[in-house]
Amino acid sequence: MNEDSTPQSSTESARSCPGWEREALEKLLLEALVEQRKARRWNLAYRAFLVAAIGFGLVLAFKPLAHDGLTASGKSHTAVVDVSGTIAEGGEIDADTIIEGLREAAEAKGVKGIVLRMNTPGGSPVQSAYVYDEIRRIKKEHPALPVYAVVTDVCASGGYYIASATDRIFVNPASIVGSIGVIMNGFGFVGTLEKLGVERRVMTAGDHKAILDPFGPVNPVEKQHVQRLLNTVHQQFIAAVKAGRGDRLKDRPEIFSGLVWTGAEGIELGLVDAVGELHEVAETVIGAKEIVNYSHRETLLDRVVRQLGTSLEAALTKLSTSSPHLY
Repeated sequence: MNEDSTPQSSTESARSCPGWEREALEKLLLEALVEQRKARRWNLAYRAFLVAAIGFGLVLAFKPLAHDGLTASGKSHTAVVDVSGTIAEGGEIDADTIIEGLREAAEAKGVKGIVLRMNTPGGSPVQSAYVYDEIRRIKKEHPALPVYAVVTDVCASGGYYIASATDRIFVNPASIVGSIGVIMNGFGFVGTLEKLGVERRVMTAGDHKAILDPFGPVNPVEKQHVQRLLNTVHQQFIAAVKAGRGDRLKDRPEIFSGLVWTGAEGIELGLVDAVGELHEVAETVIGAKEIVNYSHRETLLDRVVRQLGTSLEAALTKLSTSSPHLY
């Protein structure tokens, strides 16, 4: 018998058996059903993981991270509130977020002192004034609780406004401090539209409603009015610094000119008190080596809502108007 004919004979024999097609089809269907069940199990597992991940994300979005166990136990520690970035309502940091951290720190168990860790070029005089007033309120309600400022890179303008309310200001010799002044800036595009062949159409009710229009010449009356406004805010700034620093300030007119100084120069001028960094101040000045950060951290939901609420406003107003800033 030819060996090559053996497989062929077996196949022909199988095909000659009644119902072989049905048996083969059942096997195929059974295998397909097994694979389908495996795929369904993986799909269910993936969905369960996805739901758990979304749930965890929502928890993080709606609930800020808690402080460590020192607050719960009441163990002595130094409270830190970060003031980092430009100070502006709805911006990187604003009065609400700073004040929330300050109040939580002032009321927490075991806090022996509060340190504002400063690294800011300044910002809104209004937001800065809110924080300044809050520091003074905390010092009045908790006279035994020291409040210090520790400057890292920069503490200028609105940042210095805030720091001047604290009991003492510590710096690095190379830190930048000061800039006690007020600025309102913008651009002038007089004649630009005419060169481009664009007609400017502005209608107002009120002689000065279009004050500081960047596409029109400067109105002397409006310029005088704005300068008076800036001078008023500047005097408020100066008064706040003098009230906070008192006799420590040297009698030097240039202190309030808007100039900035190094940390070492700031000590000589009485703008700041001494050289020191956070851990050193916590351990040797406050006497509580352990540090807990009470800075308010935006949740994911907070950040999304804030960005949606402010981005349109910023886009509409940036070119046409400006408000006083302490930087």
